[in-house]
Amino acid sequence: MSASVAVYRNIYTEDRFRQSFGTEDKPKAGVRLREKFLGWCRCSRGTCLHLLRERLPIFNWLPKYRLKKWILGDTIAGLTVGILHIPQGMAFALLTSVAPIYGLYTSFFPVVIYMLFGTGRHVSTGTFAVVSLMTGSVVEQLVPTPLELNSSSPEAAAFEAQRIGVASAVALLSGILMLCMFGLRLGFLSTYLSEPIVKAFTSAAAFHVTISQLQSMLGLRLPRHTGPFSLFKTLASVIENLPHTNMAELLISMACLAVLVPVKEVNMRFRRRLRTPIPVEILTVIIATAVAYASSLDSAYDVQIVGHIPAGFPRPRMPAVHTIPDIAGDTVAITFVGYAVSVSLAMIYADKHGYSIHPNQELLAHGISNTLSSLFTCFPSSATLATTNILESAGGYTQLSALFTSLVVLIVLLLIGPLFYFLPKAVLACINVTSLRQMFLQFQDLPDLWRVSQIDFVVWLVTWLSVVMLNVDLGLAIGVVFSMMTVICRTQRAGCSVLGRASNTEIYRPVENHNKCYEVPGVKILTYNGPIYYGNRSFFREDMSRLLGLTPERIRSREKARKALEKREREAVNTVESGVANTSFSSENEFFKSAMSESEVQAVLIDCSSVIFVDVAGARLFIQMCIECQKVGVLIYLSNCNESVLKILTSSGLMNYMNPQHIFVTVHDAVVYIQQQKEKPPENTTTVWV
Repeated sequence: MSASVAVYRNIYTEDRFRQSFGTEDKPKAGVRLREKFLGWCRCSRGTCLHLLRERLPIFNWLPKYRLKKWILGDTIAGLTVGILHIPQGMAFALLTSVAPIYGLYTSFFPVVIYMLFGTGRHVSTGTFAVVSLMTGSVVEQLVPTPLELNSSSPEAAAFEAQRIGVASAVALLSGILMLCMFGLRLGFLSTYLSEPIVKAFTSAAAFHVTISQLQSMLGLRLPRHTGPFSLFKTLASVIENLPHTNMAELLISMACLAVLVPVKEVNMRFRRRLRTPIPVEILTVIIATAVAYASSLDSAYDVQIVGHIPAGFPRPRMPAVHTIPDIAGDTVAITFVGYAVSVSLAMIYADKHGYSIHPNQELLAHGISNTLSSLFTCFPSSATLATTNILESAGGYTQLSALFTSLVVLIVLLLIGPLFYFLPKAVLACINVTSLRQMFLQFQDLPDLWRVSQIDFVVWLVTWLSVVMLNVDLGLAIGVVFSMMTVICRTQRAGCSVLGRASNTEIYRPVENHNKCYEVPGVKILTYNGPIYYGNRSFFREDMSRLLGLTPERIRSREKARKALEKREREAVNTVESGVANTSFSSENEFFKSAMSESEVQAVLIDCSSVIFVDVAGARLFIQMCIECQKVGVLIYLSNCNESVLKILTSSGLMNYMNPQHIFVTVHDAVVYIQQQKEKPPENTTTVWV
């Protein structure tokens, strides 16, 4: 079945279209700003309620909570995640180079605060391996681990206080940075960490985590390396000290891996059939603690154990704020990584379940979470991959599941925590390594990424190699810079195409891709597929000159011929006293009466539909192109200019070099106008059959 469309209307220039269909003049910027400011200052009951619901989302979703439908799913999901938080919190505390109890604190306070302020219904916050690893690097730089330290001595307590002071200072500064970003509405900055960067970064960071845990799994007491090439330094140190491996801890690690890996695989393969995943981590922790206690592994075989875990809440205390100048650079990277991962996870599950999140509100939620938690000896927190996935698969519906998660952790903090005294650190190291399964599986996405976009594949590869070869924060910075460079290079080489018209239609497409679209005789229609700015103006000029044949020799020869023709015309009519005509405003009738042949380009039409913005350098290039085209007797026309592009071109003085009536709403309007001027039609209308 085919259909046809007939359109009969006037030709529209931009000015004529604005007069016919444009809106009234907008109020001045000062007036708009004053009105907005007065609107912000107005205070009413409705405004206060709206602000309260916007800044405390719990007052928005809790009154709408469907108790009978959602409470069971939230309860089961929350309890399941809470059980997982206990071993992971203690394990990730080792990555942060602090005592395991601080991992439990970080698994409690941020969870409660995010429940009040967060917009992600399926987001589970707490300790995250990558953020913990980055924080641990900062802690090791400022408070390095002494090789000989008695864990029961007063010096050890002071040493742990110094370490958690630095880690809490990182959390405090990270929270303050997020709150400042919230005040400046900079939630969009997370978009600079594209999906290939985030996946490559987390996959490479998983290697750092694994290598850093080898010494705990083998029972080696080695200093932790930081800075560039730290992964290889750590690996070399582990290989060098392999003869000193503690065989008891090696056997514990092998037994834990033999249990954790298969059960986690069962949880993944049968997650649709299992109502809740098997809590293998907490079961492993309980069994290992019991075995270590019964066998006195710490004294008999020199196995490293967790040690004393105090019961109750920590007392509020100020982090080590004097270290902020030393940790500022690393904290910026930690902040961006934590926020980008959190927002990415929230968006993934929001899209899956059909609701929206607010990136700026997420900044507020995580900013308040890190700031307040730092006062209770917590290190930086964020959304976590494993627990978020389990929360959603276990049937969680809303943020209320965090209440049940925090209750589980609270019970451990108040009652059960001291029972983990004999837990071997090798077990926590194994939990760390096996929790990275999802990050390692991201390698499976590489073939699809290569098939979709080779550039994104290269971005992934460069980021991954940079993080693995150099360091986590430095590699991330290289990945971001390289990704932005690919965007700049793509805009620089956007490419200029010649458009041809499909017969008996108003449709114009590139002739190199459509062999049945033909160029309009005497008119060269060009389109540029990107912005025109200082970075690509030379490439744009090169493409335009090549397609139009605007070589310096041709410009000089045509200018000489034009001047000679004008001189002959003056002599013929005896108008010696008259000056040279203004070619930018000469009539089209005189132009088409010139000595140019029909096969030569007599008019250039630039389709600006793909030009999203133009800067001052690009506008000046337009002026230069107009002058050069006028020298060879070619007129320039524009079409499909958006408001911002047209405003910049007009403000830069382009209208002094071209007729304002040569700017049209569509390509077809301009083509019909040029043809009518060439043929002198009686009416200013066009009929289009499609």
